[in-house]
Amino acid sequence: MDDGTLRPLPGGWSGETFLSDLGGEPVVVRIHARDPGRAVIDAAVLSLVRGLLPVPPVLEVRPGGTEAPGLLLTGLLPGERGDLVLDRLRERGDDDGLERLGRACGDVAGVLAGTTFPRPGRFVDAALTVVPWSAAELAHVDPAPVLGEALALEAEDRLAAWPWHSLVHADLNPKNLLVDPDTLQVTGVVDWEYAHVGHPASDLGNLLRLDRDPPWVAGVLAGFAARHPRWAAPALGAARAADLPALLDLAARGDSPPARRAADLVAAIAAGGLDAAPPGMRQGRPSPR
Repeated sequence: MDDGTLRPLPGGWSGETFLSDLGGEPVVVRIHARDPGRAVIDAAVLSLVRGLLPVPPVLEVRPGGTEAPGLLLTGLLPGERGDLVLDRLRERGDDDGLERLGRACGDVAGVLAGTTFPRPGRFVDAALTVVPWSAAELAHVDPAPVLGEALALEAEDRLAAWPWHSLVHADLNPKNLLVDPDTLQVTGVVDWEYAHVGHPASDLGNLLRLDRDPPWVAGVLAGFAARHPRWAAPALGAARAADLPALLDLAARGDSPPARRAADLVAAIAAGGLDAAPPGMRQGRPSPR
C-alpha cells in the first residue's frame, strides 16, 4: 500500500476489511487472521464467479499459515451498500423501487443457484475441493432439537425435491450487495467468507429472512424465478427451509441486534411454523433492541 494507511470498512467475520491505496487506486484489503487459509479460497471463488456476477478483481493473495494471517487484495467496486438503499426505499414507501431492487437481488441468488457442484460441503483449498460437512459441524444447526421433529421433517420435505447442489454465498443479504442507487442494479457482490456448496435455495432464504415487505419479496422471487422458472412455485417454501441452519447459527451467536432478531424469528417459527415471522417483521425489519 502506497502510504501504509488502512481505513476500516464494515463487514466480514473471519477477515478484517480495510480500504487502502495501491498505485493511486483504491483497494480493499482483507486480513484473514481467524482462518488464514480462507484468503486463497475466497480468491478462487471470486475467479469462479467472475463473468457471472459483478465481483471485485483479485489484485494479490497471500496464503496464511500458523504464524501469519492470509491476505487478499481486491479492487473497489462502485455502488452503495444495498441495505442503505433498501432502507431509503422503504422510508419513502417506494413499492416499485423495492420490487425492482428485489428483482436485481433475486437474480444474483438465481445465478448462484445455477452454479452447480456434484456434492455439498465446505471448500478446503484454492482448487475449491469440496469436503462434506462432518456430523459435529452440522450438530449445532440441526433444527430438530430447537423446532421439533415435525417441523424438521417438513423442512426436509420442502428441500428434497431440488435435485442439485450449488454455490452458496451464505451471507447474501443487502449489506453484502453494492447497488447503483439510481438504476437499482447490483454493482457488486462482496464478503464471500462463508461461501460453500449447499442447497440452491439457501441464498434466496437469506435474502428473504428479515426483509419481508411484500414488494421486496415479490421482486426477489421474480428475479430468482426468471433464472429457474420450473422452481418458481416451491421457491419460497424451500427458501424458508434452506435458511434454517444459518438462522439457527446466527441466533446462537450472542447478544447482538442481528442475533436477537434471529432468535425472535426462531421462536416465531417454533410457535407458528416455517413461514411464521415475529410481530412487526412482516412489513419491514423489526427495530433493533
